[in-house]
Amino acid sequence: MSRTAVIQEIERHFDSGDFHSVLARRVAIPTESQNPDRRPVLYQYLTEEIGPALTAMGYACEVLENPVAGGPPFLIAERREDDRLPTVLTYGHGDVVRGQEEQWRKGKGPWQLDIDGERIYGRGTADNKGQHTINIAAIAAVLKLRGRLGFNSRILIDMGEEVGSPGLNEFCALHRARLASDVLIGSDGPRLQPGQPTLYMGTRGAFNFDLSIDLRDGGHHSGNWGGLLANPGIMMAHALASLTTPSGAIRVPEWRPAPMTNSVREALSGLSVDGGADGPQIDADWGEPGFSPAERVFGWNSFEVLAMRTGNPDKPVNAIPPRATAHCQIRYVVGSDPEEFLPALRRWFDTHGFPMVEIKRSRGEAAPATRLDPEHPWVVWTADSVARTLGARPALLPNLGGTLPNHAFAITLDTPTVWVPHSYASCSQHAPDEHMLAPIAREGLRMMAGIFWDLGEAATPARAAA
Repeated sequence: MSRTAVIQEIERHFDSGDFHSVLARRVAIPTESQNPDRRPVLYQYLTEEIGPALTAMGYACEVLENPVAGGPPFLIAERREDDRLPTVLTYGHGDVVRGQEEQWRKGKGPWQLDIDGERIYGRGTADNKGQHTINIAAIAAVLKLRGRLGFNSRILIDMGEEVGSPGLNEFCALHRARLASDVLIGSDGPRLQPGQPTLYMGTRGAFNFDLSIDLRDGGHHSGNWGGLLANPGIMMAHALASLTTPSGAIRVPEWRPAPMTNSVREALSGLSVDGGADGPQIDADWGEPGFSPAERVFGWNSFEVLAMRTGNPDKPVNAIPPRATAHCQIRYVVGSDPEEFLPALRRWFDTHGFPMVEIKRSRGEAAPATRLDPEHPWVVWTADSVARTLGARPALLPNLGGTLPNHAFAITLDTPTVWVPHSYASCSQHAPDEHMLAPIAREGLRMMAGIFWDLGEAATPARAAA
């Protein structure tokens, strides 16, 4: 059997409807990790769906408890063919956000697969059941035609990604030897554009914090006291405005990353960011001046005000409010020091006339930034494999603009990470009407079948280094 044959086999798997049948079965399991009542369902997905599917493919599967008390479970599946062969780790998550049943369009719902033109609707189709279903199907196609993989395969399924993957980093540290691999090749997140196959090698970090100005107890009549009492809403607005230029460029020096390397600039050169027909239009003059949109979102840091409140926005009254709050976030790339973000902010506020602003780091572990150099051998190898399948090279993003728990693999396991996303930015993955695009799914199956076939051949970076 040949590489061409495995591509044809995976095309048949999609065109025959087999892929849709498997995905429909998985979507029907309501694995809402944000809903405590669904905890038994998280186990069900592993023990009744993914585990049996991988066992039938020759994997040894084990469902393991989370090292964090009360955390969602994990599944480790392993197919070991020869200790002399390279080992590839594949990650996916089987949990989803809340279904939001009442908000889906008429005739559609979160727990049933619905095909409408090129859109495949259902909760988890894009994030992440559809994506790991593609990868598992591609591995199955290689096994069917070759009879073996030609490499050792480890698959990790996380059931808590939508609640921040609690315990994943500790789990990887605890099972470091069991998960040790030459490379991670996984799928999550969106492509750069719907029609452009994409590889990314890390993620931006996310650092959230809260600001508050608390001046007095209770509000006071704006007619009697206006012009006499300081307004915390106005003060907060000025404090926030001091942090960026009017067009959003960061002013705090410690919030700006190290200059982009030549390899990062070269990888981002000429790339266009496009969320598809339903995506928002990019504001060309927003953010760091002199940078392209791709450089701003994949190669630089951004500061965002996610929420603000002063007084009662729903029922305003004629009173000067006593308090103002803002919930903020920094998305940051490698070359930034997140431990310096808040001390630098304190110094900035104190020297710019805002000592009254209180700063508090938000609860929850911040996800650090990760990045594999675009010229790394595993990146070059994977891009070559995709180009061999599609006849065109994929876009290379040094890191995703969003955040995934990639640090558990890149830092804790010290494993090179290459992500091949099978979704797009306007897929509504955390909203009603979540969907996967059929052309992306079919192309994703073809790409992954080619990658997993090529991993069984001689010319991989792991074999070259042996």
